[in-house]
Amino acid sequence: MEKITKESLDQFKDKYNKEETNRVIQNAIAKVGINKSSIDNNLSRRHNFVFSNETEKGEITNQKSSGRCWMFAALNTARKDTMEKLNVKTFEFSQNYTLFWDKLEKSNYFLDNIIETVEESINSRLVQHLLTDPVQDGGQWDMFSGILKKYGAVPKSIMPETYHSSNTNELNQLLTAKLRDFAAKIRKLHETGSTREQLIEQKETYLYFVYTLLVKSLGEVPESFTYEYRDKNNNFHRISDITPREFFEKYVAWDLEERISLINAPTEDKPFGKAYTVKYLGTIKEAAPVKYVNAPIEALKKAAIQSIKDGEPVWFGCDVGKMLDREAGIMDDKAYDYEATLGESVELTKAERLDYGESLLTHAMVFVGVDLDGERNPIKWKVENSWGDKSGDKGIYSMSDKWFEEYNYQVAVKKKYIDKEWLKALEKPVVELEPWDPMGALARLK
Repeated sequence: MEKITKESLDQFKDKYNKEETNRVIQNAIAKVGINKSSIDNNLSRRHNFVFSNETEKGEITNQKSSGRCWMFAALNTARKDTMEKLNVKTFEFSQNYTLFWDKLEKSNYFLDNIIETVEESINSRLVQHLLTDPVQDGGQWDMFSGILKKYGAVPKSIMPETYHSSNTNELNQLLTAKLRDFAAKIRKLHETGSTREQLIEQKETYLYFVYTLLVKSLGEVPESFTYEYRDKNNNFHRISDITPREFFEKYVAWDLEERISLINAPTEDKPFGKAYTVKYLGTIKEAAPVKYVNAPIEALKKAAIQSIKDGEPVWFGCDVGKMLDREAGIMDDKAYDYEATLGESVELTKAERLDYGESLLTHAMVFVGVDLDGERNPIKWKVENSWGDKSGDKGIYSMSDKWFEEYNYQVAVKKKYIDKEWLKALEKPVVELEPWDPMGALARLK
């Protein structure tokens, strides 16, 4: 085994001190950090926050200290149709309502998976994967689609935010600890001879604890409600005695079966033109499994552009932390010139970043516009984020088209915006990916 020697360290030091610019860069980094020292000052010139094609959108939302970005993005996509149907300038769904059902359903999903794997060793990779983070805030498009189908949605005023919907860490820590406690008890019951039916019966008592914890932390969910509002013309309206599912079906009126996910995972193990799912990934046990079609990045761009041109916002999942100027609200592959300050940049390809654990889906947002050049090619993308209005252009972000290519992984759009070449994958057998595959990553960044 080779060790770092004093001779090597002396050589490093001598070489470093001979480079005159190193001291200047060192002082700058010590004062403001690597990113601010490396920022490309032409960044704002490339991003003027003017776009040739835009969709309607509501006021900027704020997920606060929670990882509910995928919910905010999905509901912000849906509210455009609700705003039209209600004739209002803006509208916001209750993300607390969907959070409640997501936590309860994830708990059930986890406990069912524990029952299914009782024969596995506690040290198996699968069981340890299931135990790692069973009820965190994150999710993907198909997981939220399942929630909407089963539970619908309600206006924010019907189930407003609580402390723990906006600040989920304490709730998640306690709920995770209890679910692991329940998992241990289930496995011990199995070891002492309990049948599967007995384990499922015991699971119901555990779910009651989860339910009570969620009601105390997030509030009771409404079975039906009355919603009052004023439209753009200041006319008063009252929608009486409607259920959450009825509200979604009438005032969003989506056919969720017509919306699918395209992903871009250009790795050798995932050929384009095939549909994929991830084992043990989901929220609602009885819902259809997560499924997406892997396609070239140009297919994702084309579908998103067609949707935006048609006035339809687009839910998407990306690795938002890469090459992001969060204060300016700019995502640009040239945002930071690390080669100038550090001597080298990261040279991994998109496929290599996935294979080597350097990148995966971390955050979900909404495309609400695109800037096309004279030949109708995208220059940059208008993005509605859910981090409040203090960053970007009052909460609106700008993404370069090259950033889209490098760090965007998923879009959810209507089938009619997708070329038939890629839809054919839905007619073929679905390829199952391992639970720890990078395409099983969840959007959850705060």
